[in-house]
Amino acid sequence: QVQLVTSGGGLVRSGDSLRLSCALSGRTFSYYNMGWFRQAPGKERELVARIDVSGVTMYADSVKGRFTVSRDNAKSTVYLQIDSLKPEDTAVYYCAASARLLPAPTRVDDYHYWGQGTQVTVSS
Repeated sequence: QVQLVTSGGGLVRSGDSLRLSCALSGRTFSYYNMGWFRQAPGKERELVARIDVSGVTMYADSVKGRFTVSRDNAKSTVYLQIDSLKPEDTAVYYCAASARLLPAPTRVDDYHYWGQGTQVTVSS
């Protein structure tokens, strides 16, 4: 059984930091591109960061310089460090795994496995 277990969300103040974690079980983690998505109320789910099997990262323009994605293959875990949080970062954050390597997965439909989501709420 494949599972992605997400943790690390919470209620924070503007300017604070959080680190989200997501652990994969049931599959070989190092074979998967890993993405972090978020979905705010009334909005579509959007890709905010991705780390490929080779360690190459990408970020949405809205989070560049504040979000850092990393992975630890030995722990089958992907992380999202979020600094300088803003109220507009408030959303449910999801991690996802994609077996598609090229072209790099960018859409929701490109990802095969999803975590349960963790709420991040930023107060001003």
